[in-house]
Amino acid sequence: MLESYLPILVLVAFAFAFAAGSVVFSRLIGQKKPTAVKLAPYECGMPLIGTARERVSIKFYIVAMLFILFDIEAVFLYPWAVVFKKLGMFGFIEMGVFVGILLVGYVYVWKKGALEWE
Repeated sequence: MLESYLPILVLVAFAFAFAAGSVVFSRLIGQKKPTAVKLAPYECGMPLIGTARERVSIKFYIVAMLFILFDIEAVFLYPWAVVFKKLGMFGFIEMGVFVGILLVGYVYVWKKGALEWE
């Protein structure tokens, strides 16, 4: 049984060895000429505005969490759709409850104004 996992283990070992070797060799052989421009934070080609310690609006985090939530919903819908006929009415009702709970959460967030940008 363990013999069938040997090729995967060898591949993982090679991957880790390659990653570690790349980091070590670039550290040993690479050029080290730090300048003020190279050490400055990169902001997509734009000049820096303010410091890196500025507060970010919580709405960015709420939108990110909502995206993850609905991404997880899509992940659960695909396997359900594949075995839909085998599950029958019970599977349909269970998925209806799942989508209903997500819909209630979405309406709650919408009514709270979390999706409105000022």
